[in-house]
Amino acid sequence: MKMKNIIACVLLSIPVLFSSCIKEMNKTFEGNTVVEFDATVLNSATTPFAYHVTTRVPTYGYPTPTTAALITRTTTTPVKLRVNLVGPQRSTDQTITYKVITDAAPASPNLLAVAGTHYTTNTSFVIPANTSFGEVTINIVNPGTSSTSPREVHLELVGNAEIKPSENYKRLGVRIAQN
Repeated sequence: MKMKNIIACVLLSIPVLFSSCIKEMNKTFEGNTVVEFDATVLNSATTPFAYHVTTRVPTYGYPTPTTAALITRTTTTPVKLRVNLVGPQRSTDQTITYKVITDAAPASPNLLAVAGTHYTTNTSFVIPANTSFGEVTINIVNPGTSSTSPREVHLELVGNAEIKPSENYKRLGVRIAQN
């Protein structure tokens, strides 16, 4: 019985022997506050671009799974793209602008989407006060005819007077299947 008690004490004391103290580190953000597309940060770039082109509705905070809904000409729910505010939250709403990249050259046979024919979107969105996220919304328009050539809309964050876009994660493409 004594041997079992000794073994139990030894086994219970092993975790204590291999644990150590960790210095508490104060983590303070240093640098400029920026905005970035969540899907671009979490997914790899799509050849031939230096940024991600999504074919599926992105999942917030996670890489887009292959089980996510495909983006097609018959998609009726708006495609919402989360934009992250990297840095301290602001006490007031922040209106962030973005633009459609009109000179992107999609890989063949893909073509650029035409505003009003394949999609609609605004040129700005709001990151509400005391939050770290906003949403760019793209409404898919069904042109009525099927095609084997997907259409792509490429977006670029512009920012505002206080908040600039992250140079590495400011672009995102959305591929709309036409079949």
